[in-house]
Amino acid sequence: MKKLLSVLCFMLALSAFAQELYIPRNIKLAYERGTRSLSGAPGPAYWQNKGVYDVQVKVDANTKMVSGTETIVYTNNSPDTLRQVAIRFDNNVHKPNSPRAAYAETDFLTSGLKIHSFAMNGNQYEVDAQDWGTVTLGAFEDAILPKGKATFTISWEYPLSVQSDREGQIDPETFYVAYSYPRIAVYDDYNGWDMLAHNGRQEFYNDFNDYTFTIAAPKNYVVWATGTFLNPEEVLMPEFLKRFKQSLSSDTRMHIANEQEMKSGNVTQPKEWNVWKFKADHLTDFCFAMSNHYVWDAASVQLPSKRVSVQAAYKSGTKDFEQYVGWEQYCIDWFSRHWPGVEYPYTTMTAVQGFADMEYPMMINDSSVPDNLLDARQTVDHEIAHTYFPFYMGTNEARYAFMDEGWATAFEYLIGLDENGEATTKKMFQDFRVKGWISDPSAEQDQPLISMSSQLSGAGYGNNSYIKSALSYLALKDYLGDALFKKALHHYMNNWNGKHPIPWDYFYSMNTGSGKNLNWFWQNWFFSNNYIDLKINTVKSVPGIIEVVVDNIGGFAIPFDMHITFADGKSATIHYTPQVWEKNSKQTTLRIPAKQSLKKIELDGGIFMDYTPNDNVKAL
Repeated sequence: MKKLLSVLCFMLALSAFAQELYIPRNIKLAYERGTRSLSGAPGPAYWQNKGVYDVQVKVDANTKMVSGTETIVYTNNSPDTLRQVAIRFDNNVHKPNSPRAAYAETDFLTSGLKIHSFAMNGNQYEVDAQDWGTVTLGAFEDAILPKGKATFTISWEYPLSVQSDREGQIDPETFYVAYSYPRIAVYDDYNGWDMLAHNGRQEFYNDFNDYTFTIAAPKNYVVWATGTFLNPEEVLMPEFLKRFKQSLSSDTRMHIANEQEMKSGNVTQPKEWNVWKFKADHLTDFCFAMSNHYVWDAASVQLPSKRVSVQAAYKSGTKDFEQYVGWEQYCIDWFSRHWPGVEYPYTTMTAVQGFADMEYPMMINDSSVPDNLLDARQTVDHEIAHTYFPFYMGTNEARYAFMDEGWATAFEYLIGLDENGEATTKKMFQDFRVKGWISDPSAEQDQPLISMSSQLSGAGYGNNSYIKSALSYLALKDYLGDALFKKALHHYMNNWNGKHPIPWDYFYSMNTGSGKNLNWFWQNWFFSNNYIDLKINTVKSVPGIIEVVVDNIGGFAIPFDMHITFADGKSATIHYTPQVWEKNSKQTTLRIPAKQSLKKIELDGGIFMDYTPNDNVKAL
């Protein structure tokens, strides 16, 4: 009877609060079970699992092999008995027989992961990783009971790919080592084991784990990594140790080691192998990079509660990377104070010159654009913005990339306004982000934003993940106003920091945080095949009033400006927020007080670029 009442209460609440929004059956079950709530907050029965990872890894610069041993203490906080365990190793995307979203060159391919030993709770298992993909579900003798723990000990190795993308050999003596260890996949409340294969396009979904890494690197190699650097005294020579420690309290960029010093072999302790130690808790991933010739720059930035170490590693003479430490300082300070207005949560940020333009917790792997510093800085802005989405928030990138890429794209635009001014930033955003989507007549690619990212490809994936979602966030900011939008955004972030939100958690958190039922907005932007296309239908004069009927051909609830030119040559601009589409998303009538006749009316969406701009102008 109690369960029946609970189900009835849930269905009544769902009908009253969310009747406009499609909710998949598994998500409805999560609300019914109480792991999530229609207020947007985690439900009273919410849970998530956790691993504590102790990893010893070694990188052989000659053979290009990464080998290691790890112990994982895994806690099952779910109410379920886990009789199978999913092991994820996304680096297996390099195996020739792995599914991929795009063509792979020969230098991208490797033999993949090899397991030397595998134990669960002390029981040894024969594991042949030959048939493993990027995620594999295995059965073991020991079940993991609810609230129970299991200890896994794994010994493994894999080769670094010659072609570096998100990971691999940046050059023969510089390596970006990411997705380098087998991990327990996410087991969550709405989908169970995360079994989506990584195909090189959509990104990642991991638990919030604790990591201790010891990294054995050859003599003369410097290691940069996620987390707090625990033992600089043990691996750096005195002069470079002194500089590193100075950088931790310095606002000014300094060379910890220049190219000549790195090549001299005097930066690290003169041992055949130096062991570098790092620690990071309650984080979704860990990665590191190493080189024996990259320049090492560093400084720090003061935030209200702490100083953050800011570092860069790059090839000597790279003009954009010479600016990186300063750009990183600016980003961390700006994002902390403005948008999202949440203090940068970590101790470190390190940028490494590579090829990926890819984010990791406390690290970014960026390609160099030395001949276009505006473009290069925009990349820094975007990748560091990912600190908040997905790392601070723990979103499921593999299923809902718009929950992280869209926010990073929106923040990239907002910080750009301060860095480069409105005119330059708008043009960059239009040229780089919006034009490719809005000028593409391929209507079949305009799938609803709520579509699972893993089911999209090509332009459809990119449009949803980046630009359409970013525009939805910026349109909502315009509709609510900065103060209320930030209040609602912080409500969402406070609800789900360190947890695993899904789109409906965002929708309902923003409803609650703003005090408004925004379901009309979510329906318009996330559950439709809309695009951007306004049209001036009619203009009619009545005494003292001009009535302008605007058709919303494309359907998206966007903000826009109306530029008015009067008969005497004077002009005025009126801004309209998405509120004009709240009652009728297809047409709105705008009434403009006017003491004289008009000469011309023009609609201007700014970054909300119009598919057919010619019908946005009417001469009178």
